[in-house]
Amino acid sequence: GSKISAVPYIIWILLFTIIPFILVIYYAFSDNATGRFTLDNIANSSAYLPVLIKSLCLAFVATLICLLIAYPLAYIMSRKSAAVQRAFMMLVMLPMWMNFLLRTYAWMTLLEDNGIINNILAFFGLPAAKLINTSGAVILGMVYNYLSFMIMPIYTVIEKTDHSLLEAAADLGASPVQSFLRVTLPYSLPGVLEGITMVFVPAVTTFVISQLMGGGKVPLIGDIIQNQFGKSSDWHFGSTLSLLVMVVVLAFMGGLQRIDKEEEPQKEVRIL
Repeated sequence: GSKISAVPYIIWILLFTIIPFILVIYYAFSDNATGRFTLDNIANSSAYLPVLIKSLCLAFVATLICLLIAYPLAYIMSRKSAAVQRAFMMLVMLPMWMNFLLRTYAWMTLLEDNGIINNILAFFGLPAAKLINTSGAVILGMVYNYLSFMIMPIYTVIEKTDHSLLEAAADLGASPVQSFLRVTLPYSLPGVLEGITMVFVPAVTTFVISQLMGGGKVPLIGDIIQNQFGKSSDWHFGSTLSLLVMVVVLAFMGGLQRIDKEEEPQKEVRIL
């Protein structure tokens, strides 16, 4: 019975994970003209390492900003009553119910040279600001679109933390700061790491945000890959770049999993 029930999952993984991955490897190590095995695509991909590094840097900054915003918000949410928590959850999830492109276009309307923000500045006699088509605009787009992916796992873990541990820490003389550092923070680490993964990975590979908010002036590795599979029609080189990004992302996720295992909190409260 269990083997039969697993068949749909096996078929799904085979069709949408294993076979596509094999195709990516095949295209990455084959020539575009002859289809023969070659390492030229790997060698040529080194020219785009600066773009990959820039993509990683912008994704890191966006992830850090999301974490700095999400953790305090998730902590405050977990301390409120059930009704207030539901209201907060609604506000967090509401933007996600709107189309991704619509949310991004809304920010473009705000940031454009003749957009709402610059019109307000002009009304008060202030000089116009260059907001759109910048790295800052791309980071803003990442933060806005992926912030809820950071809030949700952190809130879920903090909300499920055993409150008796906090009470025990208080009984042992711990201050609120000590209780947070020794109980809440260690136990929330799995949610933090999950949130970092859910924000960093799509931020590295995004191309819609960089194209719209960056106006083509802030190309990221996702833009290059999308162009290879689109305008250039060079699936072989596009697969090579995709494989390169995949290796970097897997290494990043492996590092996070290792941190998660090493930092797993002990099921006891220790107060100095």
